[in-house]
Formats: sequence, C-alpha cells, structure tokens
Amino acid sequence: MIKILILLLALAFSVNAGAFKVKSPDRKTVFSLEMASDGSLRYSLTRNGELTIGWSEIGYSTSEGIAPKAEALTAKGGRIRVRQEWKPLWGKRSEVPDRYNGQDFNVSFSGLGACTLQVRVYDDGAAFRFTGLPTGEMSEKTQFNFAGDYTAWFYNGERHNIGPEKLTDSDGERLPVMTVKASDSRYLAIHEACLGTDCWPMRLRSKTGSTAFEVIPEKIDAQAPYTSAWRVIMCADAPGGLVDSHLIELLNPEPDGDFSWVKPGVALWDWRIDGAVWEGYHYGMNYDSWTRMIDFAAEQGFSHLVLDANWYGPEFAASSDPVNGDKAKDVQRIIKYGQERGVGVWLYLNDVAGRRYPIEETLAQYEQWGAAGVKYGFMNGTPLEKNRNTQMITALCAKHHLLVDYHDYPVHPFGQMRTWPNAVTREYCKAQLDGKQIFQPKTFVTSVYVNMIAGPLDMNNGFMELHQGRTTRKDNSQEVPSTATAEIARTMITWSGATVIPDIPEYYHKYPDLLEFLSAEKQPWRESRTLAGEIGEYIVMMRQNADGDFLVAAATDETSRAISIPLSFLPKGKWIATVNTDGASADYRTNRESTHSETMEVTNTTTLRLVMAPGGGACILLKKK
Repeated sequence: MIKILILLLALAFSVNAGAFKVKSPDRKTVFSLEMASDGSLRYSLTRNGELTIGWSEIGYSTSEGIAPKAEALTAKGGRIRVRQEWKPLWGKRSEVPDRYNGQDFNVSFSGLGACTLQVRVYDDGAAFRFTGLPTGEMSEKTQFNFAGDYTAWFYNGERHNIGPEKLTDSDGERLPVMTVKASDSRYLAIHEACLGTDCWPMRLRSKTGSTAFEVIPEKIDAQAPYTSAWRVIMCADAPGGLVDSHLIELLNPEPDGDFSWVKPGVALWDWRIDGAVWEGYHYGMNYDSWTRMIDFAAEQGFSHLVLDANWYGPEFAASSDPVNGDKAKDVQRIIKYGQERGVGVWLYLNDVAGRRYPIEETLAQYEQWGAAGVKYGFMNGTPLEKNRNTQMITALCAKHHLLVDYHDYPVHPFGQMRTWPNAVTREYCKAQLDGKQIFQPKTFVTSVYVNMIAGPLDMNNGFMELHQGRTTRKDNSQEVPSTATAEIARTMITWSGATVIPDIPEYYHKYPDLLEFLSAEKQPWRESRTLAGEIGEYIVMMRQNADGDFLVAAATDETSRAISIPLSFLPKGKWIATVNTDGASADYRTNRESTHSETMEVTNTTTLRLVMAPGGGACILLKKK
C-alpha cells in the first residue's frame, strides 16, 4: 500500500515532457510551464534533479469570482540569456553577478483577454510575473504546491517568527518571507519583488494537512494595464545561500537619477539613551546629550545620529508641528553641529504629522535644514494604501536628498533599495530594544534567515548596558538577553544601510576591542558571505569593509556552541586578527559582560576554533600585516 501511494505521488508530481522548460544558467533549477487539459495554467520547479514544487496553478479570477481558463500559451520571442554584472551603490557586496535565462509567454484567458507571462530562472531561484493584464477588477490566483511535507519558518510581525513548522501543520494566514527546509541540501524562500503601486503586499495561506500554499487574493482595481509583482522562489544548497542572495534586488529596475549622496553606515540613536546615567551625567533627548553623541560619532567615524519621536511635540498629537514644533530650533542647531563634524542627523516623523501637514513641504524643510534622513513611524492604512504611501514618501525623500527608514509594521522590503538607494533600512522585524519581552537569542538567529532575506533590517542591536538587572532607561528598562560580544556581532550580521545602535558612548568605551570592531563596520561593503549556520541555531558571517579589512561575526541561540572558522576567504599574505569572544564564565542569563580578546597572526590556511557562550557570539577583525 505504501509503495502504491509513493507511486501515485510521483505520478502526480511528475513533469510533463511537453511542458515549456526554462533552466538556470548552471542547469540545476528547472521551471516548467504548461496549459493543462482542464485549461489551468500551471508551473512546477525542480532543484538538483528533485521535484521541489509540484504542479501549481497561476492566473487570475474575475470580479465575479470566476477563474478564467487559459485558451492559448505560446512562447513570445526568443529565449532570453543575460550574463552581466550589477554594481550597487551600497549593499552586501560591490559587484553582483546578474545571470539568468528567461522566456516571455503569450497567454490568453477566456473572458479576461491576452497578457504576457515573464519567467526568469537564476542559479539561486526562479521568478514569474504577469504584465499587460486588462484593466478592471480581478484577483490573483497563485499556488505553491510543495512536493513534500517540508519544514518552514515565517515572518510574524512584531513577535518571534513562526517555526519551525511542518507544512501540514500550517493553518490560516502566513506572512512572507517564508523560509523552507526541504532537505539538508535544499532550502527555499518564498517572497516577492518589484511591488508596484497597484499591488497588494503578498500574504499566504494554507490549511492543516496540506503542503500547498496560495497567495491570498485581493481585489485589484488597476487604472492601466496591470503588472503584477514578481513571485519569487529562492533556492540554495544551504540556508546561508538564501541570506547571501541578491535575487530580490535584481528583479527591481536600476535607479533613475543620481544617488551618490547616499551614505550608508553606523548611526547612533537618542531614543534609548534617554535616562542613561554615567558618573552623575544624565542623558536625555536634548541638545546637550546630542552634542555628546555627535562628538562620539565623529571620533569613531560613524555616519549618523538618529533623533527619534517627540522632538516636535507628542508624536501622536494632532497639534504637533513637524517643522515648528517644540525643539525645532535645537534640531537645526544640532544638524549644523553635526555637519561641522561630518555626522549627518536623521529626524523622526510620525504618520499623524505626515498626513496632517503637507508632506513634501515638510521634507523640503528638512532638506533645507541639512538633515540626512527621515525615520517614518506608525504608518496607517490598508496594506495597499501603506504600499502606495511608502513608495510616494521614498520618492519624495530621494528628491530632497533624504535617507529613509520605516518603522512599526512597515510594508515588507521587496528589493526597492536597488531602484531607491536612499531606502536604506526598515523595521521588518521586532526591533531588539522594543521587544525585550519576546526577543531571545533564538529570535535573532531565526530572523536573519527569514526577515533579512527580504532586505535590509533596522533591528537596533548593540545595546551594551548589560549588567544583571533593570536599566535606568526611560522607555524600556528591561534587561537584554544577550552578551556584550554577541551584541556587537549582531550589528555586523544584520544587513542594513543604517546600522542603528542604541547606547551611550561610555558603554561602548567600556569594551575597547569590541568598539574597534564596531568602528570597522565601514560601508559600503566590498564582500559578504555566510560561512556557516542553521536556521534558529547560529550564524557565522564574513564581510569585507570599505577599507579592505575583513570582519567575521558569529551569534548563537541559547545553546553554548564551539565552531571552527577556516579563514580561506582571506587573500594570500599575513593578517593580524583581533579575536573577541565571550569570557569563560559568560552566559546571557547570568554573566553578560564577560569578554575575552587576543591578537594573533593568521593566514588563509588558518582555522580558528571559537566557543560561544549561551546567547553569545564572536567578533574577529582581520587587518593586513
């Protein structure tokens, strides 16, 4: 009986020999497309010769809820073969291969009309989208019919991510990114790219007992021929391959205009310093404390200082004026003070003021003051409205030479930093200092394999007041479940064009070797690579900074872990390694402040063995001798 069942499953998921096939340049990934005998348009995906997604329907339903049948499917033009290179202004690396095979198809749906289906297959995944769909109300019909009961993780808003969860245990709505482990050598991620202003951000759903997921249909009322977002299936042999991929960005268009003014890097933040006390000095969100932070940023080569809520009055009050509010004069003074020291200043803007006051006039004023960026908080509206407003504000910020960071349940990243390099980060996660009630070591080493696949994250790691017990901070005085070494490691592992760190200068100076590592996080990165890791357990990341130095950072979950790190990524020659680890007695539950540092000479044949404490990490700075 079991053999018969296996045979039936194999037949159900077999690929029709007559289907159109598009293969990746390395031929390891095959996307198959056909018009089935019942008139449905469907696809399947194989990876390394193994069926990974079985026949899954794609298309649209009319406003009456009728799913039109495909009447014709033909190849449009010749096969597409792209072999080029993208050089981003900033990102995970300075040179990105852009290699794919593609094919456009003419599709005609009964009662809906003709359109084009575009398919691209890369070495690290496949993507498809519809263009030229007729105007009028319709809903998407896209399925992901996984070929096995795989294990998955999902973004979960401002909570710990869902997972590990068997596909058959999923029930109801799930949010992307959906990261999937099909086997020890087959990993997937489901997301979307190039989200147009008429597109609803994607949501997924499934039913208990099923391995099939579908995009939750939303009524599309396009005012012109409609182009869908790319539906993206990322593929990798190890989870780090998903983290290192550029597929989401590559599916977005190049920027239109000059973005040479965009300056990525480390940013200080005034929200969490409020209430900190050091040798009798009380930090607050005020001009005197801001000058101390600017001086520290200039000393360490950090790019920015972020001024958070309430600088122009209570952030949710309708009367709070984002240009003429409470501390507007002091804000103009600190912007000038920062400019004199080479440090940019970001300004917080809440959606209440963003809607009640003319948004472009507000942003134009910030540009006139010399502000470097805007942190936009608590955007309201439906997901579609938030998507449209996010894209509108991003474009306006670019017009006025402002970087932008979205917080508080933002629209998920979809590779927009390629088209809009000023969109340097967003809080598509539970920021660590906002979520100490739910943020545990496992939360971090899950988020980097789920949330961070979508794009750059503002997670606010790097809090260094780690003594056991509550802090003096006004907003949230709970303890941070981490170690000092892990906190700095997390700042580098988290990909972001603005690495926003939350503590006062004195707590960073308390750990000089870790501060040296933090100050070496100079962007734009030349190279990045995930060296090892498992979802929800640990990660080891390497990045090469703008000066050519190499940084390695590792973080673990609640389990103590010994890891070996071959330095084979180093160029030939001798290198001086400053190795920062947790101290022998370190533990995120009992002794967060214990650290150890040593310096040694290494080459690309050296293998370092490091021990991470529970909730701990490691930081290695490598400089050419």
